[in-house]
Amino acid sequence: MLLGGLHKTSLIDYPGNISCILFLSGCNFHCPYCHNPELAKGAAIGPDYLTQAWFLDFLKERKTFLDAVVISGGEPTLQKNLIGLCKEIKQIGYKIKIDTNGSFPHIIKQLIDASLVDYIAMDIKTDPWAYPNVIAEDLEPGIILSAVRLLMSSGIAHEFRTTCVKPFVDKIIIGKIARHIQGAERYCLQHAQDREVLNPGFFEGNDYRCTDAELIEFKTIAERWVKTCIIR
Repeated sequence: MLLGGLHKTSLIDYPGNISCILFLSGCNFHCPYCHNPELAKGAAIGPDYLTQAWFLDFLKERKTFLDAVVISGGEPTLQKNLIGLCKEIKQIGYKIKIDTNGSFPHIIKQLIDASLVDYIAMDIKTDPWAYPNVIAEDLEPGIILSAVRLLMSSGIAHEFRTTCVKPFVDKIIIGKIARHIQGAERYCLQHAQDREVLNPGFFEGNDYRCTDAELIEFKTIAERWVKTCIIR
């Protein structure tokens, strides 16, 4: 398991809980605006001491302060020992949140069925039917829709997220995404970071950032279909 880094304390990544964030390295998507480029490439960028054993000891020592562990990436569901890691975290007594791109719904289902995850945040990059053209050419769009249906029927806390970057989103695309997640409890529209991205050249000469006004317009479109839509 490639442990890419650790953020020891966060007040915002798991709603209502104090958490730490464990970053796992490696991703099967190639989003040019990704703000964790080394993790996306699968680089072993964590400090030498950051092993699974060290991390579990860290959790035991912080039990009186932390409520939860957020497992992010990269793409956590790529990691073969994710389920084993979650079991060990649960045995210590923590809640677990997983950040995922939704491309391995069978892994998500295993985590849910085994009661190893308490909150899932799933990114929806664009209209799922456009993924093969702009995100991952070998991905079947139905896989993303399957993950959406799984989360919405799971009964566990979850949210969907879209990083608002042109040309991946516009008013029409946001409307399509919102209809795919109709009835969702929470949909988050996110500003993109413009530094240290995976493929800076993709946007050279283009204004890819969405304005505050555009995100407000996207929010107005999406909140017709979901229970709560926020901008962050």
